[in-house]
Amino acid sequence: MAQQIAVIGLGFLGRTLARRLSERGVEVIAIDNHKELVEDIKDVVAVAVVLDATEERSLRSVGIQDVDAAVVSIGSNVEANLLTAALLKAMGVPRIYARATNPIQERILRAIGVTRVFNVAEEMGRMLADTLATPQIERRIPLASGHSVAELRVPAAFAGRSLRDLALRQRYRVNLIAIKRKVPAVDSNGNRVLREEVNDVPSADDVLERGDVMVVVGADEMIEKLPKE
Repeated sequence: MAQQIAVIGLGFLGRTLARRLSERGVEVIAIDNHKELVEDIKDVVAVAVVLDATEERSLRSVGIQDVDAAVVSIGSNVEANLLTAALLKAMGVPRIYARATNPIQERILRAIGVTRVFNVAEEMGRMLADTLATPQIERRIPLASGHSVAELRVPAAFAGRSLRDLALRQRYRVNLIAIKRKVPAVDSNGNRVLREEVNDVPSADDVLERGDVMVVVGADEMIEKLPKE
């Protein structure tokens, strides 16, 4: 049975989230009080409705109490964002992810007991700062404090060498969990293209090549000590 997730607030973030979840097979209930936003998303989600998410009766009318999770991404109306999160909590929604735009709102949402509070601007700012400070790292996903999963281009010092020879765990205290590589392929129209392949079970005998992307996990300070380009 498909997972059912409600996305409440269909600004740019909410619509992007709803589309992506639908593409991944999730049954999405998309909600906003602006008809034009609901119209924009209705063809790609399971249910799209115009309603006031601060009214419990309206939420129950679309079965919100039965969803597996809900995302509250109302960015322009702080009061509506908080009240909606509180209603979902009172209705017994098991997982609630709520957007905060300032520290006070974040504290209130945490007091309500939502599963996770997220601040898009703050998180994007941190990601951009990390990218600018460490350009060899193409993507970083924070884990526990001070630890990340990171994607970085294979540096010249690693090219042509096996994982056994590199001994990344012993020398750098990071674990390589996957290798991404572009390989020649032919698309459905017969055109030659480069397709990305992922080796998600790398062995000690695998050899890194220039152009590969390493996916590593470890402490941020150790990841940043890996050789640059």
